[in-house]
Amino acid sequence: MEKKTEVIEETEPPSSTEDAVKNEDSEPPSQSLKEECAFYDIDDYLTALAKYSKREHGYGRLSSKRLKFIKKYYPEISISEWNDWKWQVKNSVKSAEELVKFVNLTEDEYAFIKENQSILPLRITPYYASILNGKDISYPLTRSVVPSSAESLISPDEQKDPLSEELQSPVENLVHRYPDRVLFLVTGFCSTYCRYCTRSRFVGENHKCDNRNQVFEEGIEYIKNHNEIRDVIISGGDPLTLPDETLEKVILRIRAISHVEIIRIGTKVPAVLPQRITSGLVKMLKKYNPLYINIHFTHPDEITDETSAACRHLADGGFPLSSQTVLLKGINDSPITLKSLFQKLLSVRVRPYYLYQCDKVLGTSHFRTKIQEGLEIMKNLRGFTSGLAVPNYIVDLPKGGGKIALLPDYIGTEENGEFTFLNFMGKTYKY
Repeated sequence: MEKKTEVIEETEPPSSTEDAVKNEDSEPPSQSLKEECAFYDIDDYLTALAKYSKREHGYGRLSSKRLKFIKKYYPEISISEWNDWKWQVKNSVKSAEELVKFVNLTEDEYAFIKENQSILPLRITPYYASILNGKDISYPLTRSVVPSSAESLISPDEQKDPLSEELQSPVENLVHRYPDRVLFLVTGFCSTYCRYCTRSRFVGENHKCDNRNQVFEEGIEYIKNHNEIRDVIISGGDPLTLPDETLEKVILRIRAISHVEIIRIGTKVPAVLPQRITSGLVKMLKKYNPLYINIHFTHPDEITDETSAACRHLADGGFPLSSQTVLLKGINDSPITLKSLFQKLLSVRVRPYYLYQCDKVLGTSHFRTKIQEGLEIMKNLRGFTSGLAVPNYIVDLPKGGGKIALLPDYIGTEENGEFTFLNFMGKTYKY
């Protein structure tokens, strides 16, 4: 007999992320794993739970690693709850007491996290915590999202707003730096906070941005009144943490402006909250094509089965997908790591777009590499992997100077119009 996949109806959430995660779903919760399953060993458990997962969730099987994690830390929940993005946000790890259950912390690390969350709070989805599970602070992805005492060290050249976005905001939460495009910040909320965030001044529990208020209307009016604007980048925070209904209102208002040709969405959701990429979301977004989605990825370990499925789901919706990665010391600052990441991204239909030099945000000097090191990495990528897998290496200049693309120097000499070049292998050629 052919097995049928149970269809889980998606209910329309309230108009803000904060409200959405506080309310209970309209459907009664599914029978818990503990109630449904009685197992005598882990193999029986995983076999039965994989079937349970496939029945309840359209993405199919969860990995054995994810199933073990759920059984150990969330034995009372159903698979449909685990795969509900609102459950993931509501149950995010936000304290040292919660974090130490999943990540190995020393006493000093634990004490620092417990006492220091004033600038940028701790928030990690249960899904992302399952990737960090059993690791310590030396693990690359742990370092990227878990606070450390190194954040207390402030370099003289670091600033709260290193790119001077606020000085280039003609109205609040809208940055107009380049002639034909603007950056529209529609929320201050992220499901997981990166410790090197350029907008740590803006995001977090105490820095909410309400897209329904006067600030949002002023942004829309500004775009309407400036015919030179043809490209709008919707960012935040993370706009994909908004409920479908609220996000659609944002996109609809922008798409209705005749001179806006391109709408882009900047997000990290597919990497940290892939459960958010639902059929309902994709169906809604498709109405507003052409729509481009730029996804923030950090490390190849983020390309899990769930994240791969989320990216493919978006690509099937007709959205060109690209990635933005920040070059981070001790996390991804090697050609091997980045080549692996960029090749994996291509396999899930995401085109590597930008590799950023880490911005000079307060307390991020421990993440920054030297520019020459970034150029060496680019030199070890170009020619050694597909050109599709080689992003632009970008320095976003302080004080609002804008993005500058950097390349290794392949020009040797020039004489009487004849140039000497070095190829990717270091061999000399004349042109």
